[in-house]
Amino acid sequence: MEEFASMAFVGVIAVALLMECAAAQTVHVVGDSMGWSIPTSGGAGAYNNWAATKNFVVGDVLTFNFVTNEHDVLRVPKASYDGCTSSNPIGNPITTGPANITLDSAGEHYYICTFGRHCQAGQKLAITVSATPGPSPSPTGGPTPPTTTTPTAPSPNSGTPDDCTPAPTSGPAAGGPVGSTTPSNNNPTPISDSSSSLVLASILAPMLAIVVQGLLF
Repeated sequence: MEEFASMAFVGVIAVALLMECAAAQTVHVVGDSMGWSIPTSGGAGAYNNWAATKNFVVGDVLTFNFVTNEHDVLRVPKASYDGCTSSNPIGNPITTGPANITLDSAGEHYYICTFGRHCQAGQKLAITVSATPGPSPSPTGGPTPPTTTTPTAPSPNSGTPDDCTPAPTSGPAAGGPVGSTTPSNNNPTPISDSSSSLVLASILAPMLAIVVQGLLF
């Protein structure tokens, strides 16, 4: 029973390690849609330009897509890579496509096609493999995103022109009369009826006295 438990524990550890390795493994399709062939664009540096945007780590897989008997892939040292020769190969050429190669060591890795003058035409790849994952390389030459500036809303109390402020209503002049004044009336005051009777009586009384005196004498 104890032996069975020990074997089960070891099995669980092994499965966990395999799952971790599988999750960390990245498959790189060499050249993406271009595949592994004589590059039709990009010239002799087409594959190195592709590799410059990738991050290669030990355990990753390179997939070379090519047609069998039309191309092959061979790992070589740097001198053979530079001279496009198959001398001092590292392993045997793979002639059946597609070919999957696991990156088993850190450092510089060089691959060429040995068919005809394919290597001289640009069918060659140089990559740098890291022992541990690092930051993904960023594409060079990309435009820098513009910085967006948010305009600041003006304060409700700011920016009011002086001439828009209503002027205070002016009061009465200093020293002047307060309130409204009634204009003076220059017309004569009319004589009442009682005053008119008195005046008429004062005029008629002497005349009546003269008349009476004349009649007596």
